[in-house]
Amino acid sequence: MDPLTQGTLGAALPQSLSKSHTVAGAGLLGFLAGMAPDLDVLIRSSEDPLLFLEYHRQFTHSLIFIPLGGAICALVLHGLLGRRRGLAFHQTWLFCTLGYATHALLDACTTYGTMLLWPFSDERFAWNTISIIDPLFTLPVLLCVLLAWWLRKPSVARVGLVWALCYLGLGLYQREAAVEMGRELASSRGHIAEGLEAKPSFANILLWKTVYAHDGRYYVDAVRATWRPKVFAGNSVLKFDAQRDAPWLDLDSQQGRDIQRFRWFSNGYIALDPQHPNRVIDIRYSMLPHEIDPLWGIELDQQAGRWEHVKYVVSRDGGPDRATIFWEMLVSP
Repeated sequence: MDPLTQGTLGAALPQSLSKSHTVAGAGLLGFLAGMAPDLDVLIRSSEDPLLFLEYHRQFTHSLIFIPLGGAICALVLHGLLGRRRGLAFHQTWLFCTLGYATHALLDACTTYGTMLLWPFSDERFAWNTISIIDPLFTLPVLLCVLLAWWLRKPSVARVGLVWALCYLGLGLYQREAAVEMGRELASSRGHIAEGLEAKPSFANILLWKTVYAHDGRYYVDAVRATWRPKVFAGNSVLKFDAQRDAPWLDLDSQQGRDIQRFRWFSNGYIALDPQHPNRVIDIRYSMLPHEIDPLWGIELDQQAGRWEHVKYVVSRDGGPDRATIFWEMLVSP
């Protein structure tokens, strides 16, 4: 999720469990601690462009790391904020730990993937119930956090938590409806849908991207679930096969290993970009939910040395036309 949402939910939980005289301090400490796990984005390398993919949402997001993460935040923030607000260290640690604890669980509700069980497992949990940015989720919780601070009433923060849980529950309901629509669409094509998933499109839980595999291809479509249900047919692309798509590639080279790292990050949803013959893409993400056009991928180089890494590429040029199309998909009859 975006930093504001992470901080907001991180503030709401300790506020809801605080007293009236500590609600301000609880909210501030929880807000900062709620954003802290994403400091792992600083772990990157100019030589290895995929290093940050391996470490983002890794150990700092593990459930077992929560008490330690809260303690680190408390050590940093107690002297700066906690003591000045009349809190004992154990109170600072509690509020920081509660704020820190919300982060990974909220991230796991998105589609990116979060290693909740590190170091025991490198599985990336993605429950696909909410977009990484969703104002309808964030703004009501933020309002409750600010009112709880202003009125010195922890009960108001509890209202924000109830809203958050209800919205995530609605996202789960919408996801299941979208999956069912995707299954019916595949059946209408005579396909046996393998690994069918539905993922919320940007900033809403109404319009969903569905992805499934059949006969060596990935099929990408969009569906509007529950409210005026509608299918927006997309396209398909062959699954990536190194022997077919990059026969020149030595799989034991660094580029070959980087493909496997990118495959793990993408949960296997990789294909060769139809527009760029040497680019391997993650088909889970696109500006429009029924498109294959990727937000990111890796660029292969036939002239690269054995130990040279791939190039990580990002494409997020949506343009006004795509924004208009996206809006029409949301509201069209």
